[in-house]
Amino acid sequence: MNWSEGIKAFKSYLLLERGLSENTVVNYVYDVHKLVKYFENNNIAIGPAKVSPSELLQFIYEAAKEVKPSSQSRLISGLRTFFEFLMIEGLRNNNPVTLVELPKIGSVLPVTLSTSEVEKLLTCFDEYRPIEIRNTAILEILYSCGLRVSELVNLKNSDLFFDEGLIKVVGKGNKERFVPIGRIGQKSIRRYLAVRVEGKKGFNDILFLNNRGTKLTRNMIFLIVRKAAESAGVEKTISPHILRHSFATHLVENGADISSVQQMLGHSSITTTERYLHISKKHLQETIEKFHPRSSS
Repeated sequence: MNWSEGIKAFKSYLLLERGLSENTVVNYVYDVHKLVKYFENNNIAIGPAKVSPSELLQFIYEAAKEVKPSSQSRLISGLRTFFEFLMIEGLRNNNPVTLVELPKIGSVLPVTLSTSEVEKLLTCFDEYRPIEIRNTAILEILYSCGLRVSELVNLKNSDLFFDEGLIKVVGKGNKERFVPIGRIGQKSIRRYLAVRVEGKKGFNDILFLNNRGTKLTRNMIFLIVRKAAESAGVEKTISPHILRHSFATHLVENGADISSVQQMLGHSSITTTERYLHISKKHLQETIEKFHPRSSS
């Protein structure tokens, strides 16, 4: 069954078997047409029975940039109903909509920083004041290792395995993973350790401490990142999570294997990581349009 046949049969199913209103049917059919148009525009030759979760997720993230939250919710509902219809007809044995980790309603692809913006952030603080040496190390680890804020504030001295070039991270659900840390990141932490305040009882092993020798709060990390952006003249509204997004995006843009990025980020589902593939493809398209002599007429 091709798309034209599938949509025609889907429309009859909604009207005759589901008894839906004409307006609802028109909206559902329109949502499927949007998916078909996306495949055509991106030269993706695939029939309705072969659409994979990753292809569907990529379309949803693209559509999320152009539609209101209410329309996004309806879009997902319409596609879910269409693929359920294909299962009823025996044309599929799964529904790709239910197999992906869908974005929150109204969410779009994450904002990322350019490498030059990251460099400005990492060099904006005073390299001699102890508190700013600590803040630089925090920024470095957020970007170089792609940590979540909760993972950063709970990082311990005993989690550092510099001889192996790794740090141990405790992520969501108390799942442990090892993340590579490069020489620059190691150097930044070592500079901080040389001026680190002594931890109070119960905090001796916590890596990043406040001036009172206790653990930093999540809010403090947000303030450090925002202060860095202001000092560096970065005009984007950024958060610690933007540094994590930038970590993943820059890896993918430079050819990193998506499954390796998934492991470093601690994503349980690779479909969560695959949104960075879209950013990478956009980057490649912009690059060829900008630099290739035959990219435009």
